Amino acid sequence: GGVGTQTAALGFGGYFPGNQSITESWNGSTWTSLPATMNTARAIFGSAGTQTAALAFGGVGAVVVALTESYNGTSWTAVTALNTARYGLAGAGTQTAALAFGGEAPPYSVATETWNGTSWTSNPTGLGTARYGMGSAGTQTAGLSFGGYNGARLSTTEEWTQGVIVPVAGSWSSGGTMNTARTTLAGGGTQTAGLAFGGGPPNSAATEAYNG
Repeated sequence: GGVGTQTAALGFGGYFPGNQSITESWNGSTWTSLPATMNTARAIFGSAGTQTAALAFGGVGAVVVALTESYNGTSWTAVTALNTARYGLAGAGTQTAALAFGGEAPPYSVATETWNGTSWTSNPTGLGTARYGMGSAGTQTAGLSFGGYNGARLSTTEEWTQGVIVPVAGSWSSGGTMNTARTTLAGGGTQTAGLAFGGGPPNSAATEAYNG
């Protein structure tokens, strides 16, 4: 998982070799291993937040999990789990206002959940296209999902708009497609100024900017 900015980032968990629980911080020049480790070692999970206020959810440990952990800059704490266990999902937002979407349970999932700092709520409307390994950007109220895989590499982009009358309800709508279809890519930015990079297969160095 990864959160934060170009000069103040946090990397955690992952796989190599085996599921990892390590946490490292980035100061714009170097990575530093931190004493804090995740409570459950796992890979390909969703994440949201900042370097000192992060959230990790879902993924694969010994099995596919719904576990959620919160990081306060010093230590990881287990908090309320996702409603739908899955891996390869994506996340957006902050530690107290996050969005989790897609992934694989299996099967490929459209599930979308919002986090209020205490619990997850399932949204009645999921992604238009079920998928795994997509890139993401944005916030809980204006999220962006792009690429991924559901039997084929995808160039599909969807934009999330949070409901106004019922705060937890929202919907996904189609956005502009990517130039290079791919999965397990990374993303950053906002819904109207997003960045997508890497992914595959085959391994790609392609970088694309999204203008909304």
